[in-house]
Amino acid sequence: MKDEQRMDGIYSKVDELYDRFQDEFYIREEGRTDESFGKYPLRRPIEEYILNGIVCIDKPMGPTSHEVTVWVRKILDVKKTGHAGTLDPRVTGVLPVLIGNAVKLLKTLQTSEKEYITLMRLHEDIPQGRVRDVLKMFTGRIYQRPPLKSAVKKVIRVREIYELEVLEIDDRDVLFRVRTEAGTYIRKLCYDVGEILGCGAHMQELRRTATGVFNEESCYTLHDLKDAYIFWKEEGEEKYLRKVIQPQEAALKNFPKIFIKDTAIDAICHGADLAAKGVYYIEKKIRKGDEIALFSLKNEVVALGRALLSAEDIYRIRSGVVCDTSRVIMERGTYPSMWKS
Repeated sequence: MKDEQRMDGIYSKVDELYDRFQDEFYIREEGRTDESFGKYPLRRPIEEYILNGIVCIDKPMGPTSHEVTVWVRKILDVKKTGHAGTLDPRVTGVLPVLIGNAVKLLKTLQTSEKEYITLMRLHEDIPQGRVRDVLKMFTGRIYQRPPLKSAVKKVIRVREIYELEVLEIDDRDVLFRVRTEAGTYIRKLCYDVGEILGCGAHMQELRRTATGVFNEESCYTLHDLKDAYIFWKEEGEEKYLRKVIQPQEAALKNFPKIFIKDTAIDAICHGADLAAKGVYYIEKKIRKGDEIALFSLKNEVVALGRALLSAEDIYRIRSGVVCDTSRVIMERGTYPSMWKS
């Protein structure tokens, strides 16, 4: 009786997951994958797991983002690393570092939205109500000219502030949380707030609390990474390193996805565009022109591309190209070639 109840519980959960999947995806046809090729991200051998991984470092105050990235490279003894969004030496917080093959996702992660906790200091006493009213003005699309110390061209740019929440005001110190489009300068934001208030202001402290899907809960210190690596190298224990490092697919958690057939993968890896006949499942939120991710049925990222049709149209058409491949992530030869050059 207990076994029957346990199996009923398992079946009900499977049905629930399938119903949820149908709510989110169009199913062109049921798919199967050949277990002889490719690997589920969490089952990759540890060496391969590292070289297709991302470690989210809690950057300390002092070193540059580049220095932290180099330290990660040396700790893991790998050839390539890259970071997703520069933090000044005095700024702390979430710094995703991409390892090996995952560096191909760098541009995508750099353009993801960011969240910060900021301490702004006013240069004169200003009524709290006035400060809150002015900060509300900076929600939405704003104009910014990059500061003199920045490495980008000094031209006025439009950036969007998605949320700006005042957490605390203590005399001239204003603590606020801001969620913003990539490329927004918080130091310049504080300066501009001071200009509108007419008293002047500057950024006193800054901490990045999120980059795309990565937040403070995703973070580990450089010491954590070093310890996990030593446990693996000296004691053969992989679990700590697998906890600190996430598969590269984690960065694409919220990306619109199309799951494709094994037979289409190697052609995509050689730069081919995706044809309708290679599609299994299409996420319903895809709109024409969206940047999307192409995934295998083992949940491996194959490539990034641009949707040429909406999800509904991709589901309905029988032939033709549905996605323009822009960035191949998976290595060629991971799946067998099923196409003719």
